[in-house]
Amino acid sequence: MRDNGCDTAALQRFNPTGGEGPIRDAVTAHVRAAAEATGRKFYIMYDVTNWTNMQSEIKTDWLTKMSAYTSSPAYARQNGKPVVCIWGFGFNDPGRPWGPEPCQDVVNWFKARGCYVMGGVPTHWRTEIEDSRKGFGGVYRSFDMISPWMVGRIGTAADSDRFHANVNTPDQAECNARGIDYQPCVLPGDVGSRQRLHGDFMWRQFYNMVRLGAQGIYVSMFDEFNEGNQICKTAETQADVPVGSGYLALDEDGTRCSADYYMRLTGDGGRMLKGQIALTATRPTAPWVGGPPAPDVDLAAGRATAQSSQTQGYGSGNVVDGDPNSYWESANNAFPQWVQVDLGTAAEVRRAVLALPPNPAWGRRTQTVAVLGSADGQSFSTLAGSAGYSFDPATGNSVTITLPGTRVRHVRLSFSGNTGWPAAQLSGLRLYA
Repeated sequence: MRDNGCDTAALQRFNPTGGEGPIRDAVTAHVRAAAEATGRKFYIMYDVTNWTNMQSEIKTDWLTKMSAYTSSPAYARQNGKPVVCIWGFGFNDPGRPWGPEPCQDVVNWFKARGCYVMGGVPTHWRTEIEDSRKGFGGVYRSFDMISPWMVGRIGTAADSDRFHANVNTPDQAECNARGIDYQPCVLPGDVGSRQRLHGDFMWRQFYNMVRLGAQGIYVSMFDEFNEGNQICKTAETQADVPVGSGYLALDEDGTRCSADYYMRLTGDGGRMLKGQIALTATRPTAPWVGGPPAPDVDLAAGRATAQSSQTQGYGSGNVVDGDPNSYWESANNAFPQWVQVDLGTAAEVRRAVLALPPNPAWGRRTQTVAVLGSADGQSFSTLAGSAGYSFDPATGNSVTITLPGTRVRHVRLSFSGNTGWPAAQLSGLRLYA
């Protein structure tokens, strides 16, 4: 959060008398320490879902446990008052069955104790339709800040535009008229439902809420992996997702995104909200910037090469020229042989793709290869030990070797055998970060 300019964490607190109570208590202590150490803010957000004795127990919990945290310099305050959010009043579902009277009592109780009380309310709080119970208008309008829920309500940029016109704009007008702060919800999208569009869906919401004039933005959620709705660091490709989990990675729409992309996107949304960057409908955040090169960029393409030997005109430059049919071939009957590439600058190489011409005339063969790396082109260390790799034209005549990510400038392939020809052969060497 600190690295990406995210200011405040809303710490969900479910029924503390239930089975999760001790865990939630411990998490709160950790959050306080982390917030104080990193200059972030936090506040308690009571989620009343399925909390049967909420009306009395929420007061006891605040008095005996949570109010002590307001003494922390990291505890969020608004208008000089400690912030408390109550999430769930008025939702039209069995998990939140109370009428307006007990809910109003709780809001009044917290306000009487000097708290700035935020309400996590139904999407349609103002009109009391669909996800809202009837009769809760007074409860909603007694909050200091209203933060309507949006997860599951929108899934496309067009949905965001429609809600901006028909729901968020009249919501903001109502709050302005009554002196209530308005904090709409922005979500990255369900990665499992392929909603994210490499950030364009989320950015459209940021744009709509900032041009609305919202007082704050609530991002849902930091780490809610079970709903695919998280902004925290996330698997970039399916190779990093546990087998059988059913989760998708950030590249689900074909665009590679760095693990921290949605944190960076959130940071830019916050800067636009604060006027630190201009209002723009065009997402300013690149899916992959800085640090190591993008994973899909071939670091070896067109780079300088060298070899231990070559046959006729089949030189080492052919392995990086992008032509799948040109190739390097070493001297015959003289293993071991090697070919290498100079990347021009050091990089953390994690993947090597070796290829032979895809023509079926290149019959199936196994070549024994080790991968070596060097910072200076003189002293080499092993990146991948010698092993046999099967090249088969029926499957593209290429193999992929996973590397440890050692930072090197020169990468050398050392060949010690080839079952299809008495020489080392290679048409393509592609290297990726």
